[in-house]
Amino acid sequence: MTSVPGHSDDLSGRTALVTGAAGGIGRAVAVALAAAGAKVHVVDRDADGVAEVARQVGGTGHAVDLTGDVSGLPTEVDVLVNNAGLQHVAPVHEFPPERFELLQRVMVTAPFLLARHVLPHMYHRGWGRVVNLSSVHGTRASAFKSAYVAAKHGLEGLSKVIALEGAPHGVTSNCVSPGYVRTPLVENQVADQARAHGIDPDRVLADVLLARHAIKQLVEPDEVASVVRWLCGAHSGHVTGASFTIDGGWTAQ
Repeated sequence: MTSVPGHSDDLSGRTALVTGAAGGIGRAVAVALAAAGAKVHVVDRDADGVAEVARQVGGTGHAVDLTGDVSGLPTEVDVLVNNAGLQHVAPVHEFPPERFELLQRVMVTAPFLLARHVLPHMYHRGWGRVVNLSSVHGTRASAFKSAYVAAKHGLEGLSKVIALEGAPHGVTSNCVSPGYVRTPLVENQVADQARAHGIDPDRVLADVLLARHAIKQLVEPDEVASVVRWLCGAHSGHVTGASFTIDGGWTAQ
């Protein structure tokens, strides 16, 4: 199947599966892919959010906890977007082991299991796109985020392996690695960060979260979604094994 001439991001006839799609980046990605013509499977553990986004994009909702069995999700998927994530902020010596393990299950094991689930269909079709929502923390570290940093580094590595294995089958795999995005995940960090750093919550955004951003603004979810949409289009067929930063200049320093 080929894209319509002149429409490099046309996804008509394609099926996408987006995790963590009940809000934030995942919701923006689901909307963007649906606008490009894809049929979208909206996956999240938030059943109400799943139903709302599925209605918005004319897709199919799946209320699923990704720490459990994913075998019930569809296999006939042309575009897989691994976006689901969570955060926990604490110093290593106080970090709850069960929380550390949970973050790895959601952000490394689940993407592996989902890729394993849908790659046979992509290989059979001779076309596929795997996009993993990583983070600047896939290549950089921050104090008090051992589980998140470890998981995102692992996701970057997994993405590269899928890129190498998928190349002979027309399947690409890439990471999109934002800095701090205006999402509930980031907004909910403010109190934890204030506590960890011993500062007033009002100072967290400027003094902690955006301290290393050259552009002192949060990234918007739609900006991230636009990069994901491009990676799924016709003009990105030779882009694989890469990581695209949207970080306000963080990693330029």
